[in-house]
Amino acid sequence: MCGIVGYIGNQDSKEILLKGLEKLEYRGYDSAGIAVVNEAGVQVFKEKGRIADLRAIVDEKVLANTGIGHTRWATHGIPSQENAHPHQSNSGRYTLVHNGVIENYEQMKREFLQGVELKSETDTEVIVQMIDQFAKELSTEEAFRKTLQQLKGSYALALVDNEDKSTIYVAKNKSPLLVGLGEAFNVVASDAMAMIQITDQYVELMDKEMVMVTKDGVTIKNLKGEKIERAPYTAELDASDIEKGTYPHYMLKEIDEQPLVLRKIIQKYQNDQGELAIDGEILDAMNSADRIYIIAAGTSYHAGLVGKQYIEKVAKVPVEVHISSEFVYNTPLLSEKPLFIFISQSGETADSRAVLVSVKEMGHPALTITNVPGSTLSREADYTLLLHAGPEIAVASTKAYTAQVAVLAILAEVTAIAKGRELEFNLVQELGIVANAMETLCDSKETFEDISRSFLSTTRNAFFIGRSIDYYVGLEGALKLKEISYIQAEGFAGGELKHGTIALIEDGTPIIALATQEGVNLSIRGNVKEVVARGANPCIISMKGLDQDGDTFVLPEVHEMLSPLVSVIPLQLISYYAALHRDCDVDKPRNLAKSVTVE
Repeated sequence: MCGIVGYIGNQDSKEILLKGLEKLEYRGYDSAGIAVVNEAGVQVFKEKGRIADLRAIVDEKVLANTGIGHTRWATHGIPSQENAHPHQSNSGRYTLVHNGVIENYEQMKREFLQGVELKSETDTEVIVQMIDQFAKELSTEEAFRKTLQQLKGSYALALVDNEDKSTIYVAKNKSPLLVGLGEAFNVVASDAMAMIQITDQYVELMDKEMVMVTKDGVTIKNLKGEKIERAPYTAELDASDIEKGTYPHYMLKEIDEQPLVLRKIIQKYQNDQGELAIDGEILDAMNSADRIYIIAAGTSYHAGLVGKQYIEKVAKVPVEVHISSEFVYNTPLLSEKPLFIFISQSGETADSRAVLVSVKEMGHPALTITNVPGSTLSREADYTLLLHAGPEIAVASTKAYTAQVAVLAILAEVTAIAKGRELEFNLVQELGIVANAMETLCDSKETFEDISRSFLSTTRNAFFIGRSIDYYVGLEGALKLKEISYIQAEGFAGGELKHGTIALIEDGTPIIALATQEGVNLSIRGNVKEVVARGANPCIISMKGLDQDGDTFVLPEVHEMLSPLVSVIPLQLISYYAALHRDCDVDKPRNLAKSVTVE
């Protein structure tokens, strides 16, 4: 959520900033703006709505070699032009963009800005007005530093000074921000994806650091003013990976990429002997733990529920799965030797990072499973396992979910082998079968479009039911449907229906039931009969070998423990077509953000 770009160099900055913001649209936003600096001064263009709306008001005649830009996801104040970034000080000297939430901004208004008129409802404007006040007696660098020392909360900041057009001032705490390096130019970005088309060299910024960026160099300092040296790294992104190509939506492209991602994961986690392998230190941590705590949110939480089954049943280590935003404020009694596993597509999830900070203070080891190398959760945890899924642009996660499930399966298997346990199947071989099944399902789009049209075209709600591991997949299917089609959708354990939820069943209510587990196949079918007797419209998705006459769709047969990797794909495609038929914005659903970087 929210995105920052900045450019300083010899080229006109407008188009570079606008294209950079377009690359960050996937993060979720409701307004956008840019500020460009030239000899005539600072000019700000900002607008509620999409980047296309911003483009329409940008003056093409304005030429400027320095600029900053922002996409805003509203926190303080409604989405509006007044609350959009960039924000300016009343003097017009300073212009600022900000990601994050300043927790003490009301206190700072009372303490430092008495008599200063504020034009917006945002916490961000307080920052830029404070810098302006301090700069009456201090240099810009000193005023910036003094302001940063007052801030409590999360921030990524980029500031331009109309009296010093050669510098962009940058700082971060808890929110992601990078500086990109080029020949006779440098850039600022909250995600390397925004500027990968012009540079793949980036410098990571750590919390409570400030940076002075010019076209010829980058100076990093801590809040004491001490210089810090840090080598750049190469961002492993291919610009072509973040384009839709011939697909109408990123979500559909990313659904289709899942078989390829699975094969890549198999390849990345094999050693020279063709055996699955992970870092020995991670294995030691897994084998030393008396209990594993999986911390995640949203789709990653659902993947963690599946991973719990793998780790407990295969590696025989007890596992708890917790929602990160709850865990940080309601920490349970921990075991003596816990290992924490953080699951996050972006590696920047603020709720999970808050737990990680607490875990580090307690001295417990932590492993991050993420799609983004060098992300905050990856950098700050003791160990990392990468998903190797490539950039995921659509807000609704698809390939990251299946990648998370696959990596958790591999982690469970390799841990079990290290413990000397005999396994009942060859995971590499079974994952290969899954990849083939995924391809078959991705090639069945017309079938799933028909199913979506039959069951979801006019409904206002839908229920997903399953038992055992199918229940967890049902939770993910319900999330997919609600977040992109806005249909009220909920996932339930089949046996829970009669304990309250069955009261919501009306004539024609769609019930999507998963039946992939032999041990509970008859039970879930009994639950389907219960809701049908109350008027429900059942859509049964079963596994080959467990199918019965009248089932809506039969999945290719895979090992039942790995069924979440295939049963989720019909749910992804059904949700996609439901959103499409309702003219929803599939890739950028309302009110949602791809990377949740505030608590």
